[in-house]
Amino acid sequence: MKKLKCAAALAACWCLSPLQAHVTETTNVPDSVSLFSYATPGDEGRSGLKFAWSPDGNRWFTVGDGYAFVRSDYGAWGAEKRMVRPQLYQEPGGGAWHCVWQLNGSGKELAHAASPDLLSWKRQTYFTPQQRKDLPAASWRSGRPERVTLDGVQLEGSVMRVAWADVERLNRHAAYRAYIGQLHDERTEQDPQRFAGLKPVHVNLTVDGGKAKHISDKLIGVFFEDINYGADGGLYAELIQNRDFEYSAADRGEWNATTAWSLEGKGTELRIATDSPIHPNNPHYAVLDVKQPGASLSNGGYDGIVLRKGEKYDFSWRTRMLGGRPGKVNVSLCTPDGQVLAAKSFRLNGKDWKKLDAVFTPTADADAARLVITPAEAGTYAFDMVSLFPRNTFRGHKNGLRADLAQAIADLHPRFVRFPGGCVAHGNGIDNIYRWKNTIGPLEARKPMRNLWGYHQTMGLGYYEYFRFCEDMGAEPLPVLAAGVPCQNSACPEGHLLGGGQQGGIPMEEMDAYVQDILDLIDYANADPKQNKWAKMRAEAGHPAPFNLKYIGIGNEDLITDVFEERFTMIYEAIRKHHPEITVVGTVGPFWEGTDYEEGWDLATRLQVPIVDEHYYNTPGWFINNQDFYDRYDRSKSKVYLGEYAAHLPGRPNNIETALAEALYLTSVERNGDVVTMTSYAPLLAKEGHTQWNPDLIYFNNREVHPTVGYYVQQLYGQNAGDAYLPVSIRTDSRRSDVNRRIAVSVVKDSRSGDLIVKLVNLLPVEVRTDVNLQGIEQVKPTATKTVLTGTPTDRKARPVTTTFEPGGTSFPCTLPAYSFTVIRL
Repeated sequence: MKKLKCAAALAACWCLSPLQAHVTETTNVPDSVSLFSYATPGDEGRSGLKFAWSPDGNRWFTVGDGYAFVRSDYGAWGAEKRMVRPQLYQEPGGGAWHCVWQLNGSGKELAHAASPDLLSWKRQTYFTPQQRKDLPAASWRSGRPERVTLDGVQLEGSVMRVAWADVERLNRHAAYRAYIGQLHDERTEQDPQRFAGLKPVHVNLTVDGGKAKHISDKLIGVFFEDINYGADGGLYAELIQNRDFEYSAADRGEWNATTAWSLEGKGTELRIATDSPIHPNNPHYAVLDVKQPGASLSNGGYDGIVLRKGEKYDFSWRTRMLGGRPGKVNVSLCTPDGQVLAAKSFRLNGKDWKKLDAVFTPTADADAARLVITPAEAGTYAFDMVSLFPRNTFRGHKNGLRADLAQAIADLHPRFVRFPGGCVAHGNGIDNIYRWKNTIGPLEARKPMRNLWGYHQTMGLGYYEYFRFCEDMGAEPLPVLAAGVPCQNSACPEGHLLGGGQQGGIPMEEMDAYVQDILDLIDYANADPKQNKWAKMRAEAGHPAPFNLKYIGIGNEDLITDVFEERFTMIYEAIRKHHPEITVVGTVGPFWEGTDYEEGWDLATRLQVPIVDEHYYNTPGWFINNQDFYDRYDRSKSKVYLGEYAAHLPGRPNNIETALAEALYLTSVERNGDVVTMTSYAPLLAKEGHTQWNPDLIYFNNREVHPTVGYYVQQLYGQNAGDAYLPVSIRTDSRRSDVNRRIAVSVVKDSRSGDLIVKLVNLLPVEVRTDVNLQGIEQVKPTATKTVLTGTPTDRKARPVTTTFEPGGTSFPCTLPAYSFTVIRL
């Protein structure tokens, strides 16, 4: 992979500090100096490895104003990622550099990384005290660290003699990175000064219709993860919270099996039992010991239950009697003030579990109703899997999806759907890895689990519902499974270095079974029910025909370590052997550069992985100044799935500035649609009041769906996708590169409709007057459509407006408003 070139370093010279400017001189400098490697104790080394130099061992100067050349990757962000007392060594004869550091204050566990030049660092490896002998030769020495006073602070690290050229190179690299950082930090709030006096820009666009190239027809998809209550309480239409009484402190510290349930009245006791459950995967159930009737047990769902007058709601529960005669229980839907909107009576009898159901039809609307269970007779009642589902689900499916929220996703016209994440896919620790087999079959047999984002997953929205949703939308499923390792942000407690947390891969003696689980998923989706037990379960669920799975992702922005590589390779080779028809998507870490990115690409190249999954959340300035990111990619290597991306500003808004930065960047993605096969903005969903991550594409509450400005950019790309890219020559009347970088164009053709789609982005505070010439296009129909999304940079409410447009031929003018995204469909 090619990286950013240092050509821009020449442009960076003017931004060097006085010291940095001095060290670029090539005369009157020492042959060698002392180099001190250290990490700052104030943040326990979380800011990474830093350097200082001294001509005499007394006077010390920071390198790159405290620039961090490598950071520790070990453990959870915030709590760990520590670098304590780093020691730096170089192999004899000017060989590789090695850095060894302690991972915590105890000094027991160590980390090691190597670099050929102190700038590019290879993968990190971690060692218990017993494994110190496995450290690379001459890279670790026992003994007390050296101490240096720098800017009045005493620091611990190591000192060695190096050539002055090494220090000079470090300073130049830090200066270059500072310059790049300035570009990436460009924001529209600076535009009044940056573009003061700027006049409207005139642009000539010439589209060459005779040189179309094929691009992916699956560029725009969606990324679904159960974050921000995206599934339970969100897309999954179940209205009862904790229906299975399986909430626990493991989900959230203050939760237990009765969370979301409330008992009111006297004479009745609520307890949780575990003997003779419905299924071992759902061991808890509720028991009401009724001595004197009159008390009620209620559930308000997720922030209240929304009901609509005249609509039907399917109620069901599993019940049995533990004592006394058959008893009568009244179940009702009530408003907060006690008004009954619908009610049914049930006669519970027998000691064996039975499923009882009914249909409720509310007599009035309600936004915060409750389900109320009221025993009418004394006795001991047991119940579980208490469910209330609207009949009006997406496509009317049982155990289906919330209709308005699912429709908002479908309206994006996604070509694929990624599931179940994200970090949820590989979990917080080995025991929290998402297992697809726990999500299929009867609801009572599914195994709920702790959600990595701090709540409970019922698994009601499981793999069957996911595949069905993809089929309903005409989108390809793209399941992503853990590569045998947990999330790169998993905690790694001291004393458990390789036994759990981030570096605790599934034990190799268990990997054969884990690999078989992945192969079984492919069979579940595609095999003949008459010949495969997993396919038979699919048929029993209601879908005997295959789901035609074509893609499968292995890993999610993992640390590319030895633990990861061994397990990923094992999984990849098994899929390639048993299912060569399946396209595997690999992973290259959580960022657009750095060790994991480079090591991930090296691994993908060695194994010839068809597609790799890249992730990056960056500033609008990054997207503006990296529009050539994929132009630089080697076309002979793996294709790219841009699986997670979004433009982030301080405060994390989703507004015109972030949306237009994404629209601008997507024009370059379409231009490179021969190497970029898929993209998906992330995250997709966020429930208001329950949001762990911003920005998101769609916000919602129990009543309404609130698409963002960024949603409409994705929709305009999804609804106006093509499978051929037409090259465009752009000529402006401005000589300013910062002006021209904020004007972007993409032209694609949809072979199915024959339509030509012109996308134009103006991220300037002035209008852009464009002349479009469709060279090689014989004719266009007299009427076209033009959709414009525009507003002030901070606008979060902007919505696209579509009008008819008369091009008048193959050449036509089009004025782009300030801060706008325009789509013309010819």
